[in-house]
Amino acid sequence: MTNKQLYIRLLGYSRPYLWRIVLSMIFSLVVAGSDVAYINLIEPLVDNIIAAGNHDLVYLVPVVIIGLAISKGVGRYLQEYYIKTAGQLVIQDLRNDLFTKIMHLSMAFHVRQSSGQLTSKVLNDVGVLQKSAADALVDGLRESFTLVGLVALAFYKDWRMAAVAFTVLPFCVIPASQLGRKIKINTRRSLGRIGFLTGTLQESFSGIKVVKAFGREETQIQQFKDENKLYYRFLKKAIKYTSLTAPAVEILAALGGAGVVWYGVNRVLSGDMTQGQLFSIVAAIMMMFTPVKRLTKVSNMIQQSIGAAEGVFNLLDEPLDVVDKPDAIAMPRVRGDIAFEHIAFSYGDEPILTDVSFHASPGEVIALVGPSGAGKSTAVGLVARFYDPQQGSVRIDGYDIRDISLDSLKKNLAFVDQETFLFNGSIKDNIRYGMLDADDQAVVEAARQAYADEFIAKLPQGYDTSIGDRGVRLSGGQRQRLCVARALLKDAPILILDEATSALDTESEAMVQKALVNLMENRTTLVIAHRLSTIMHADRIVVLDQGRVAEVGSHQELLELGGLYRNLYDMQFREA
Repeated sequence: MTNKQLYIRLLGYSRPYLWRIVLSMIFSLVVAGSDVAYINLIEPLVDNIIAAGNHDLVYLVPVVIIGLAISKGVGRYLQEYYIKTAGQLVIQDLRNDLFTKIMHLSMAFHVRQSSGQLTSKVLNDVGVLQKSAADALVDGLRESFTLVGLVALAFYKDWRMAAVAFTVLPFCVIPASQLGRKIKINTRRSLGRIGFLTGTLQESFSGIKVVKAFGREETQIQQFKDENKLYYRFLKKAIKYTSLTAPAVEILAALGGAGVVWYGVNRVLSGDMTQGQLFSIVAAIMMMFTPVKRLTKVSNMIQQSIGAAEGVFNLLDEPLDVVDKPDAIAMPRVRGDIAFEHIAFSYGDEPILTDVSFHASPGEVIALVGPSGAGKSTAVGLVARFYDPQQGSVRIDGYDIRDISLDSLKKNLAFVDQETFLFNGSIKDNIRYGMLDADDQAVVEAARQAYADEFIAKLPQGYDTSIGDRGVRLSGGQRQRLCVARALLKDAPILILDEATSALDTESEAMVQKALVNLMENRTTLVIAHRLSTIMHADRIVVLDQGRVAEVGSHQELLELGGLYRNLYDMQFREA
């Protein structure tokens, strides 16, 4: 994406706040006009008051200076207020769009991306864009108007002296543009590294129990230091090029200023101009270089914002691979008839499922078993449209789920995962996540059916107890029962259980299994389980091996078949 395209897209976000930008431009003119007026006062001050000895006008000087200062101060405040609030609103919209896009991207995308890098995009990349864009708008408007005003005044006063100074101005652009490209590149690289740095932080904090259990604090500290050092290397280069810009422009400005002073003094000595005219034109020209220097800093800030904007807009342009069709229909509450028809799925070039077909009638419990990596979780993920298959189709009550709206599909599904993810909030809010508009009585009933009400009653604030980040204040069995309660409250006709008891001890597993019996009642259930003892009573068991259906049958039928299922069964019970 070119710089021009990035500018246009950023300007598109500023369109709703155009009135703020227009007001800021008006007050920028007030600020620039005040600076030009200061310079314009020098000639009459020197020639008409000091040189002429006109005492009557002396008293007007402080009044005019104070009046201009007030005018400039008010104008500057209002200019910065309106342009910075416009900038903040633009960035707010951009951050909202970015988060919305990430939320709608499929699981296939999230499998490829680390959460640390995505977090860094939303916070750090947009943060750099926020600071650079807002400051660039403020300084860019003000200094541009000031420069135009001073250039016009300089040429009005004496076009020959202004021309001497103006020959240097175009050369000031050269170092700014060349160094700006390097600033953009290194800003983009440094933001990439801070994504890894954010990822290291997230892993270290979320896995702190494992870190401490294995005594790996120093390992994590060293990893963080290494990532921090790599981030500094790229940031150092951006700082170096940013710091070079001002001295380069300063030297060129000094050359122009020296030429103007030399030429002007000679004209005063020859009688071509008065001292007041000289001071006035020199002041205007010397002040003309000040906004030029500030505009080179603005250029640097713009390059930083472009470096950040590239990453942000690349993510915004990431194609959505799981979307509603234009003519998608809203599926009503279903009976729960699920059919896998010759499904093939792969992550890139890596095949996960190949020609997978099986069927679940309404109310049936279908178990998916097999070795690790057989494709069990991917198969149930296709039902929820975490991904779409490359071949074949998943049908619910005869509907190809790609032909129905995602919203209506999700309303018919409930999910209990092995990760038992809970949010940092109250127990009540976590259960209500299954149905946001449920009343307190429905929440309590869902907890009772999930056998969670007993331990909730013992907590200090009952259902209003905060459970901490990821439910850290609860045991594994308690967290899983809350997840079951969440699914119960949703009351969906199709239930997906992805190793819902695999991480629990025997006592907790027994309690959760009782809760799952309530949850599975009158629902079509797809169960993934490593512990075969938990799915012996399933209506049918689908055995997957290397992405293919190896065997299908009841527990007893598969034992008698003596195939892969029998081997898995014998292995588990021999270990037991």
